[in-house]
Amino acid sequence: MPGGIVVIGASWGGLQALTTLVSGFQANFPFPLVVVQHRSRDSTSALAELLQDVSKLKVCEVEDKAPIVDGHVHIAPPDYHLLVDSGSFSLSTEAPLRYSRPSIDITFESVALAYNELAIGVVLTGANQDGAEGLRTIVARRGIAIVQEPDTAESPTMPRAALKAVPTAKVLPIDEMAAYLTRLAVKRQPESRANQAPSLGRSP
Repeated sequence: MPGGIVVIGASWGGLQALTTLVSGFQANFPFPLVVVQHRSRDSTSALAELLQDVSKLKVCEVEDKAPIVDGHVHIAPPDYHLLVDSGSFSLSTEAPLRYSRPSIDITFESVALAYNELAIGVVLTGANQDGAEGLRTIVARRGIAIVQEPDTAESPTMPRAALKAVPTAKVLPIDEMAAYLTRLAVKRQPESRANQAPSLGRSP
């Protein structure tokens, strides 16, 4: 069983936030990262290319049935819901949820069901409430919730909605998230868990 998975939701203002977050990871980050950014249906693969320019990790746009790979940044394609199983992705063209496809909530909920306490959900800037219910589901299944500090977000609506749904979420400015996630990842490695019980849902 893997040590964890990080799923990240962003909307309005997400490009800058994601650029800052992804650029903070070192090449040996051990978990897969899954990014759901609201984009128009005619959007190109530019998001993956832009993030690859600043990332030490491999960045790719997800294709149907693609495997989930540790140390990769997997980007949800535009106009598809992205579903996560224990080892691979699937894409869905079901109706938009709250006007969004991809839906952050749908991806978060699928991660929660597949990974339980190994899921780490991250909600970033956005102008709607997508991601709040999905983050609640992650925490209900003993995963970890992280939310961008609303006052530092280009659009604080989505982080505030996430905090209303999950008041216990860890709140961080975007430039501190990569370091925090790296510390979580280190604590979840087998050699660390052998001598220390995991502290799920709480700060390391």
